[in-house]
Amino acid sequence: MELDEIKYLYLLFILPFVVVLFLYTSYWKRKKKKEFGDLEMVKKLSPESSLFKPVFKLVVILLALAGMIFGLVNPKIGTKMETVKREGIDIVFAMDVSKSMLAEDVAPSRLEKSKQIVSQIINQLGSDRIGIVAYAGSAFPVLPITTDYSVAKMFLQSMNTEMVSSQGTSLDEAIKLSSTYFDDKSKTCKLLILISDGEDHSEGAKIAADEANKQGMRIITIGIGTEKGGTIPLKKNGVVESYQRDNNDEVVVTKLNRSSMEAIAKATKGGYVNGNNTKEVLEYIKSSLDDIQKTEFESTQMADFQSQFQWFLGFAFFLLFLDLFLLEKKTNWVKKMNLFNEEK
Repeated sequence: MELDEIKYLYLLFILPFVVVLFLYTSYWKRKKKKEFGDLEMVKKLSPESSLFKPVFKLVVILLALAGMIFGLVNPKIGTKMETVKREGIDIVFAMDVSKSMLAEDVAPSRLEKSKQIVSQIINQLGSDRIGIVAYAGSAFPVLPITTDYSVAKMFLQSMNTEMVSSQGTSLDEAIKLSSTYFDDKSKTCKLLILISDGEDHSEGAKIAADEANKQGMRIITIGIGTEKGGTIPLKKNGVVESYQRDNNDEVVVTKLNRSSMEAIAKATKGGYVNGNNTKEVLEYIKSSLDDIQKTEFESTQMADFQSQFQWFLGFAFFLLFLDLFLLEKKTNWVKKMNLFNEEK
């Protein structure tokens, strides 16, 4: 069981306040009766007055209030575990978070454009499992394979260029780490979607791609940036203070290296798409996924919790309706029970 709106439990503090108010009112009435005259005489003048009925009404009101409060809290019940069979593929998104991804030759920046593309790709997925890897000069695991897309988006939005300390763009490290996300024994299709500007100065990207191909991986590369290139702004509190410079103190201009991205995709019989047009990327990815054979796998999940607020509210309104017919005078069955020793 879980409580949907636990914050409303604080309203339960109203109940002791109602009890205190009832006790004070009872004390005040008794005091006024004493001022009026002898209590025994007052009792004889109002023989139908009951001690039990006010207490009973208080209990009804307290239960009604408790019912309304628990209705607001909305307890949910769902303890059944069920194994849901899914059909899909395993997808790993490898995101370039090197400094060059801060370039704004693609609005709003290469990195933010990458996040937008991956987020929209996730939106059009069905039952596929996904994972996320970040890389610059080295690779870093961000999210293991999961079917929880909301969690994936949360991790995606938190990605930045400070995640990986070593700078550069090591595509081979990204491919190697991504390959560890896939189960070698599983027959599920393995897809790596590599997002980068392709500025890799290492020699191992093609070798890593060939090795990935032997493992049955398919790589789709998405190029982010323009071949004309752009500078890398260095910002503080959102304001550009300067631009990235090289060892010769010249402003760095980073460009899209399309050929390296195409070579990686070709090595695994995958494909390359320019990421500057989001619509074209989504159409290409959708077409590619439709061509990949889906595999059935099992995923154990908790069944949906069912809201129970209606029972508590129904109980509360029933008691409030009942309270309308409860008078504070004696009734025949109360007289027979002689509660509080009222009949002498």
